[in-house]
Amino acid sequence: MQKPSRYYLSLFVLLLMSYYYIVPLASQNDSALVVDVGVIIDAEHIVGKMSQTCMSMSVEDFYATHTNHTTRIVLHIRDSKSDAVETASAAIDLLKNVQVQAILVPQQSTQPDFVIDIGNKTQVPILSQAASPSLSPTENPYFIRVAQNGSSQVEALTSIVKAFNWREVVLIYENNNYGRGIVPFLTDALQGISARVQHQSVLSLTATDDYILQELYKLKTMQTRVFVVHMLPTLASRLFLKAKEAGMMSKEYVWIITDGLTTLLDSLDPTVINSMQGVLGVKPYVPKSSQLEKFTKRGRKRFRQESPDTDRFELNLFGLWAYDSVTALAMAAERVGVTQVSQFKKSVITKNLTDLAAIGTSEMGPSLLQSVTNIRFTGLSGEFHLVDGQLQSSAFQIINVIGKGEREIGFWTPEFGILKNLTLPRNKNYTINREDLGTIIWPGDSNVAPKGWEIPTGEKKLRVGVPIKSGFAEFVKVERDSETNKVVATGFCIDVFKEVMDNSLPYAVPYEFTPFETPDGESAGDFNDLVYETSRGNYDAVVGDVTIVANRSRFVDFTLPFTESGVAMIVRMEEDERKNAWIFMKPLTMDLWLMTGAFFIFTGFVVWVLEHRVNKEFRGPPHQQVGMIFWFSFSTLVFAHKEKVISNLSRFVVIVWVFVVLVLTSSYTASLTSRLTVQKLKPAVTDITYLMKNEEYVGYQKDSFVGGLLRSLEFDPSKLKNYSTFEEYDEALSRGSRNGGVAAIIDELPYIRLFLAKYCTKYTMIGPIHKTAGFGFAFPKGSPLVPEVSRAILNVTEGDKMIGIEQKWFGKEADCPEQDGSRVISDSLMLDSFKGLFLVASISSVSSLIIYVCMFLHENRGILASKASIWQKIMAMSKNFDQEKENSLSDASKKKLTKTNGVVAVPAAAAAVVCPQSPVMSDYDNAEWVFSQDEGFSTTEPVTPNHDTIEIVMLDMVHTN
Repeated sequence: MQKPSRYYLSLFVLLLMSYYYIVPLASQNDSALVVDVGVIIDAEHIVGKMSQTCMSMSVEDFYATHTNHTTRIVLHIRDSKSDAVETASAAIDLLKNVQVQAILVPQQSTQPDFVIDIGNKTQVPILSQAASPSLSPTENPYFIRVAQNGSSQVEALTSIVKAFNWREVVLIYENNNYGRGIVPFLTDALQGISARVQHQSVLSLTATDDYILQELYKLKTMQTRVFVVHMLPTLASRLFLKAKEAGMMSKEYVWIITDGLTTLLDSLDPTVINSMQGVLGVKPYVPKSSQLEKFTKRGRKRFRQESPDTDRFELNLFGLWAYDSVTALAMAAERVGVTQVSQFKKSVITKNLTDLAAIGTSEMGPSLLQSVTNIRFTGLSGEFHLVDGQLQSSAFQIINVIGKGEREIGFWTPEFGILKNLTLPRNKNYTINREDLGTIIWPGDSNVAPKGWEIPTGEKKLRVGVPIKSGFAEFVKVERDSETNKVVATGFCIDVFKEVMDNSLPYAVPYEFTPFETPDGESAGDFNDLVYETSRGNYDAVVGDVTIVANRSRFVDFTLPFTESGVAMIVRMEEDERKNAWIFMKPLTMDLWLMTGAFFIFTGFVVWVLEHRVNKEFRGPPHQQVGMIFWFSFSTLVFAHKEKVISNLSRFVVIVWVFVVLVLTSSYTASLTSRLTVQKLKPAVTDITYLMKNEEYVGYQKDSFVGGLLRSLEFDPSKLKNYSTFEEYDEALSRGSRNGGVAAIIDELPYIRLFLAKYCTKYTMIGPIHKTAGFGFAFPKGSPLVPEVSRAILNVTEGDKMIGIEQKWFGKEADCPEQDGSRVISDSLMLDSFKGLFLVASISSVSSLIIYVCMFLHENRGILASKASIWQKIMAMSKNFDQEKENSLSDASKKKLTKTNGVVAVPAAAAAVVCPQSPVMSDYDNAEWVFSQDEGFSTTEPVTPNHDTIEIVMLDMVHTN
C-alpha cells in the first residue's frame, strides 16, 4: 500500500512542478530572441546548489514581470566539480558548443584566472564572484566582479584590531589566489594603525590534519594571540576543529574571520560551529526589505523541492548576488536590442575543439559588456551598481559566533567607522571605539577582551638582557651568586623595571635577567651591540641605562623614558674674585653705570635750569654754576645736598630722583655686600664652543653614545677621552686639560646629577647642550609589551614609588647652590631691571622742563611779540634767562632797600621794554639798550639814561623802634 501512495505522491509533485514551470513560460512572448548564458557552479557544494536555485528564480521572476521583452536569457549550467581544469573545460564547452554570450561563475572560485583569460580573448563577459584583489577588472576588460572586492573589508578588519589596541596579528590563509590576494592590502592597513603582521601561516587545500595541527602548535609557541583567518569553508572547517583540539579556542585567544567564511557560516557543520565559539567575523551588510523576506520564504521552499537531500537552507549573500547578476544580464540583453541570434566571428577554421582560435569572438559581447556595466537598480542584495567593473562596498556587519550560529554586535562603514547600529545622528564622526560594539563572548566563554599576546608556552620567562659595566653601579650592577651561580642584578634601572613588571602591569609577566657578557664574564659589547642582539631575537628585552636615540630605534621599540633627558657638561669651579681691586664696579653692568651717570648729569642740569633765576645758591660765575650742576646731582647719591630748592618744579624733580637714587644705592649695596661676604665660584668653561676653539681635552663615559655625538659635533677624536667611573671623572677634571686630564666631562643628566651629589663643591653643570629622550626599556620591534610597559612607567614615575627608588640609589639631593648651573652666572645688576625707574625719572624731568619753558615764554611774550629780528629776540631772551628774578632777593637786601630814601629810579626806556613781570634791572643795565625803528625793522642802540622820564616808585617806609 505504501508504494502506490509514494508513486501517486511523486506524480502529483511532478505535475505541480510542470505547471509551475510551463504556465509562466507559455505566457511569455513566443517571438523573443534567446540569449544563451553559461553558468559554471559546483553542483555538489551547497553554495552551488543555492546559486542555481536563485538564478533560476531570477529568470522566472524577471520575465514574469517583463512579458513584453523581445529578448530572453536561457541558462546553460555546467558542473565544475571543484576543479580548475573542469572549470576551464566547461567554459570552453559553453563557448564552442553553445556559443553563450556571457558566463556566470557565482561561487568563490579559487582558480578563475583561465576562465577570465578566455573571456578576454573571446570578448565574452565573465560575471564572477571572485573577490581576490589580484584579479583586476581594469586589467581584464571582460571580467565583471559581481561581488565586493576582497580588499574592501580590510578597513573593517583593522578597525576591530585598533579598537582593542592589538599591536600584532598572525595571518592564516589558503595557498591560492583567493588566499594570497588580500595579504598585501591587509598588511598595509595594519601598518596604518601602528600594528603589524607578526607571522603568516599558509595552508594548502591538500594539507593533512596532522600538518595543520603541527602548524597550530608552532603558532602556539609565539606570543601573538590574534589570528586573522582568510579561508573558504572547506579548509577553514578543518582548521578550527584542530585549533580546538590544540587548546587554542580558550581564553586570551582572538580569532577573526573574513567575509568569505563569515557569509557561509550557516552552511557549516554544527560541530565546526561548536569549535568556533567566540570567533569574530565581518561580512557585507544586506539591508532588510519586504522583497528579500518574501524571496527567502519562496527560496527555502523551492530549494527543498530541488535539493531534498540537503538538511537545511539558509539564504546567503552569494545566492543574492547570483540572483541580482541574472537580473542585470536580462536587463542588459534587452537594452542591447538583439534582432537576431548573435554569432561568433571565427578568424581561423580548425578541427581542434580545444583550440581557442576556433571559438572566435562574440559579436554581442562588447555591447553586452557596456550595457551590463551601466545597469543600476536595487536588488535583493542592495544597490547593484558597478564602478570600474565591480560592485561598490558599503557597510560591513560585525558578528560574534555564539551558540548554534552568529549574533550581530555592530557595523563598520567608511563614513562613520564602528557603529552599534546604522541609525546615526547627523553629526556623528568617524570613530573606532570598542564601546560602540555590543557584548562579545570571547573564546573560552570569556567576557574580558584578550590583551592579544601571551608569554610563549615554549619559553616561560622573558630573557631580559642587562649590560656589564665596571662603574656607575648605582644604575646597573650585575653579579653572580657564589653558591647558586644565579645572576643578581641591582641598581636604579633594575628597581624601576621590577616595579613596573611586578606591581604595575595588570598581569604577571615572568622574566629573568641575562648578562650581556662573553664566556669569560667580560662585557660582550656596548649598548648598540646589546640593542642589535635584541633585534635578532637573542633577548626579549633590554634593561639598563640605555638611552633612547634614533639609530637604536631602527632595531628595537623603546618604552617611554623613565629618567630626565639631555646631555650637559661638568666643569671645574674657579675661585671668586674678592681680591679684585675693581670689585666695587662689578655690582652694575657697564650699560647701567653709563645710564646712571648720564641721569645724574641730566638731573643736575634740569634742577639748575629751574633754580638759577630764583635761587642765589645756583648763581655765580659760569664755572661755579657748572660745578653746582655736578655737585647737586651727585650729592644726592649720599643725600648730602644742602642747597634748598625754591621752585615747585625743582622739588618735584628732586623727589623723584631721590627715590631713584635710593633704589639704585640699595641694590648696589646689597650686590656688593653679597660679593664681598659670600664665596662666589664661577665655571672654568661656560660654552662648548670654547672647548673646540681652544682644543681642550673632553671626557665622556665609556660605551656611551656621547662619544659618537661629540665626533658628530666635529670634536677632534684625539682630544676625546673615555672614563668608566665617577672617581675617574673627578681625577681627570682636577688635573685639567693641560695636566693630562680634561677641561670638561660631557655626559647625560642622570649621571651628572649623581656625580654632583658627591662633588658639588668642586664642579658645576653647564647646559643641557643637547637633547635626548632619556633612559628607556627596549623590546623587539612590534612587541605588544611596549605600550603596556609604557603606561606602567607613567604610573610609577607619577607616584611616590619613583621618589623612593631615587632616594635609595642616589640619596637625597645635596644642599649645594653651585649644583645648579644657573647659580654661577654673573649676578651683576642689569639695565633691564631699572628701565622703569629711569623712565619715571626722565618723564618727571622732561615734563618739568616743558612746563618751565612755557612759563618763561609767557613771561617774555612782549619780546616775542615785538618786531625785532629773531637774533635780537634770542639775545634779549637769553639776557632775561640769565637774570635773577626779584623773588630771589634775600631778606637782607630787602631790608637794606627799605632804609634808603624810598625812591627807586627806573629809566623810561627800560620801562618800555621790560615786561611787568620781568626781573628788576640795575640803572645801567636798563639804560644800555633801546629799540628803535629804522627803514622798516627795529634795532637796538646804546642810549644815555633820561632822568627826566624817571618813574618814581614810592616804597612804604619801614619804621622800627
